[in-house]
Amino acid sequence: MKHSILVLALLAVFTSPNLFAQNTSPNFANKGRDWFISKTTGSGQMGTKERPAKDLGNIIHHLKPNDRIHIAEGVYMSKGKNGSDEITVPVQIYGGYNTDFSYRDPWDAHKTIFTGTNDYMKSTLPRIYIHTDKSRESNGHKSTGSAIVVDGIIIDNGPRNRYHKDENLAIRRTAHPPTNKNPSPESGGIVVVGSKYTNISVVNCVVMNTAPTQGVISVQVFEGGKGLIQNNFCINNTGYGIHARTGYMGTDESKLPVFDIKYNTVLFTWKHDAVASYGGDALALEQNLIATVERNTLAYGHMGGLYSKGAKLKLINNIFAGNSKYDYKEINDKMAIADVVDEAMYLDPMSDGNKGMLIKIPVGERWAALYADRKEMSREQVDAAVTVPNTGANQLRSIFGLNVQGTGVSADAEIFLPLITIEEALPAGQYPWEGAGCTIPKQKS
Repeated sequence: MKHSILVLALLAVFTSPNLFAQNTSPNFANKGRDWFISKTTGSGQMGTKERPAKDLGNIIHHLKPNDRIHIAEGVYMSKGKNGSDEITVPVQIYGGYNTDFSYRDPWDAHKTIFTGTNDYMKSTLPRIYIHTDKSRESNGHKSTGSAIVVDGIIIDNGPRNRYHKDENLAIRRTAHPPTNKNPSPESGGIVVVGSKYTNISVVNCVVMNTAPTQGVISVQVFEGGKGLIQNNFCINNTGYGIHARTGYMGTDESKLPVFDIKYNTVLFTWKHDAVASYGGDALALEQNLIATVERNTLAYGHMGGLYSKGAKLKLINNIFAGNSKYDYKEINDKMAIADVVDEAMYLDPMSDGNKGMLIKIPVGERWAALYADRKEMSREQVDAAVTVPNTGANQLRSIFGLNVQGTGVSADAEIFLPLITIEEALPAGQYPWEGAGCTIPKQKS
């Protein structure tokens, strides 16, 4: 667990100004300022440590490139309980502080929780949405360079979803105006789209109960940029748990986006809907990028563990568990993890140490029982050619430590993305399995 102590310090190294000074345009070379936000002590828009703002949404219109935003513990819903924070300049966001901003413990004592409501006409955009690719200089040219950071935020979209009969058992993707209900947002929890030569890091974050078509944590890096996705925990979401995307379509390999994806845990990634043939992968990577994927746990994807659309990929010491159709998919070829080094076409020959294993997952017993006992809707008819067999119902119960028994849920349509609480989910993200996966981040005293 040594990486849990170091991860907060490692971020400072990754975002050092020396790493993004080259090819940074004047607008994105702005020095920036520090902003402070506290739900419990904040008021107004000064955003200083002595007079913090009350919510990130309240000061977004003030943000300039390279501003650093420090957010204390509490539950945040954005301006007007809108449920989404959209930022169009490169910033650095750090959550998990105590109320005097002297210490960080983002998954335990000082949780910074971003959520919203399901009220009709509230935003269905990603909960944190940072996109700088349209930013321009005074001469009209697009701005380039700098860095974007999201660190230590817990995203819980449960309160933003619409559930069938308000029972928190199955999401609904359409609005219901008669009861003033929004659709469940089809967007990720953290979505970042950079500019050319912009480095992006998403670290120490938790994302749960989101229902996107694509990425739960989605990072799109452009020409010459780097992406770091480290020590994050994604649990109970649709789409792709982590989605590494490229904004470079050229042929110069020296300009390909480069990703480091390591020490993440992604559990229970659902398909888009009960009978869909897409979504349900713990990790997805687009082509035209380079990625090192190291020491992640990618487990219980309703489709698979890792879906590569042709990325240049090095795969080292990852754990795959309980994925339904495959552990690894490369374009259209599905494989068990044991066959990857022999059969994959785009895998770096130095890839090694990856394995499949049964893992115990310490989530809350209430939610575990719902998940383990759900009935699939004609999986074998809808999803043909299963390569990696799905874990049987009683085997699945065993990984939660539940008693073996028969099924008790009537239909999968009635149990789809059932709400998991933060208290039920976080124990499964506190410790890695044999060194693979996330662990609780704490600031070194």
